[in-house]
Amino acid sequence: MNQEPKLESHKEISILILSVFIAGLCSIIYELLIATASAYFLGDSVKQFSITIGLYMAAMGIGAYISRIFKTNLLSKFIAIEIILGFVGGTSIPVLYFCYAYTNSYTIFMILLILIIGTLIGLEIPLLTRIMRKYYTLKINISNILAVDYLGAFIATLLFPFLFLPFLGTFKSSLFFGLVNMGIGFLNLWCFKAELRISQRKYYTVAAIGVCLFLFAMFFSSKSLMHNLSKELYQDRIIFSQQTRYQKIVLTKNKDDIRMYIDGNLQFSSIDEYRYHEVLVHIPLGVAPYRYNILILGGGDGLAVREVLKHSDVKRVTLVDIDPVITRISSDNPLLSKINQQSLKNAKVKIINQDAFIFLKNTKDLFDVIIADLPDPNNASLARLYSKEFYHLVASHLARTGIFLTQATSPFFSNKAFWCINNTIKATGMSTNPYHAYIPSFGDWGFVMASKMKLSIDKIKIKVPTRYLEDGIVRNLFIFTKDLVDNNPQFSTIDKPVVLKYYLEGWKYWN
Repeated sequence: MNQEPKLESHKEISILILSVFIAGLCSIIYELLIATASAYFLGDSVKQFSITIGLYMAAMGIGAYISRIFKTNLLSKFIAIEIILGFVGGTSIPVLYFCYAYTNSYTIFMILLILIIGTLIGLEIPLLTRIMRKYYTLKINISNILAVDYLGAFIATLLFPFLFLPFLGTFKSSLFFGLVNMGIGFLNLWCFKAELRISQRKYYTVAAIGVCLFLFAMFFSSKSLMHNLSKELYQDRIIFSQQTRYQKIVLTKNKDDIRMYIDGNLQFSSIDEYRYHEVLVHIPLGVAPYRYNILILGGGDGLAVREVLKHSDVKRVTLVDIDPVITRISSDNPLLSKINQQSLKNAKVKIINQDAFIFLKNTKDLFDVIIADLPDPNNASLARLYSKEFYHLVASHLARTGIFLTQATSPFFSNKAFWCINNTIKATGMSTNPYHAYIPSFGDWGFVMASKMKLSIDKIKIKVPTRYLEDGIVRNLFIFTKDLVDNNPQFSTIDKPVVLKYYLEGWKYWN
């Protein structure tokens, strides 16, 4: 029977403590990576993070329970676990990308990966605690290991959103931390080689080198791998792709068609975006008695700004978009700046990279027109920008005769979400005028216009150059056939974001 290793030096203790720290770090990183990828592919971030955390905790409990059957060769088993974990954890995101692109079994593979990784992580701490029992008393041993493990988890929660996600993205981060796991395996293999049988050292070394070479190869070829996978996710050639701190931005090109995607959702197609942006901008500006000071929330692509600047009496446009990468590429990318006619470089335009909710909470300015060109409410963070509280803030920054306009998803594909947005704005005391237009890339798309006063839509006149919108069709945009009308949905709040539920139910049915 093999004996437990005798830890006779501080170097060995330090390596085991470092192993605990890395175990805590990697455990949270893998969890965040899988949850983030699932939220990106499947939407509803709250649901995906909840499922991931729940399954992880359960699997870790299973791993901790299983650890009791290991009675000897604990250090050998720990090294084996690190090698397996480095491989499975490191390749987890590439596997999920592949499953989403080429199969219909994403959820099954996601659950399997969570259970496997969680079980392996659950084995780590009990084994390390028992390996170190020769050096510390049980009380000190447990307190030291848990403290270091929790510290590693804390560091991971800071590194992931501020460093690894924006600079490496999920794909490379997964491979990187697989290599980190392998580094701990190598370190223990080298330090405690005397405690292992020759055959064990040989097998572990070959396995560890093989896994590292595989992960390195994937890491350095990740650009081409992602390109091939992305071709399955996007119909057209990808000309720009970047994971920012807030979202993943992808630009594609097919002949003259430039498309922008955020987190996999189409934001515009250059072929028909003019329809959307003309309807978004010129209806509220056409009814507004004053147009001097305009606020645009979202719309970092500069296309709504382009339409606003057609009105010569506009003196100031404030664009608030949370992501500086969006406004930067929309200003500097020659393809995008051509489409938006360099609107973001206009002297009348002031760009503020800030969350729309926070901006409205802090500013003291009043605006003649506020346009919300925000992404659909497909996660909890975005749903708060379609809440009663948010619309109260909007109303508080409207001039007495001011007009508010928000895009409101599709009244056909997500009918309840559309009318929920309308009812939520109504709940603030503003009067609403919902309307819709056909955008080929999106289908039937909805908008809600609101004001503190009653609006006369019959007086809307289009006095600027347009490609689609004209006086003769404006009145028809406000007509809804009876199959599109649903006044029953509840209004949405931050505490109870029912708009998210309605939105996901609607699009899930059609998808």
